[in-house]
Amino acid sequence: MACNIPGMKKIVINFVMFCFGLLFFADNASAYVDRNNAIVRIMNKAAGKVQTVTLPVGKTAEFEKLDITIRSCKQTDPFQAENFFAFVEINKDTEGRIFSGWMNSNEPGDNPLQNADYDVWLVKCE
Repeated sequence: MACNIPGMKKIVINFVMFCFGLLFFADNASAYVDRNNAIVRIMNKAAGKVQTVTLPVGKTAEFEKLDITIRSCKQTDPFQAENFFAFVEINKDTEGRIFSGWMNSNEPGDNPLQNADYDVWLVKCE
């Protein structure tokens, strides 16, 4: 029985290319870049002022009556449309934990902190 080497070589090359293609697309589909700082905007409704603050990931920062902890800040792959996500925990002196969850900079209305005294939303990660 004769073996068709050129035909078999073509099949093997196509199979290897297919596997590399799957790995490339699967890897890039969920690629995020971890960032060290989150830029958040905080509105004190009673005072009528808005401030933009840079908060380091993994540290708790105090802002007036709020303790804000950024657990993670991620940017989408630089070759995709730019978007930022941060996991944020916010405690208020008098109420305890008032927010814990992901914020998305491209959809600030989806998961911001909306409290009687403060609004907080993610601007970006750096």
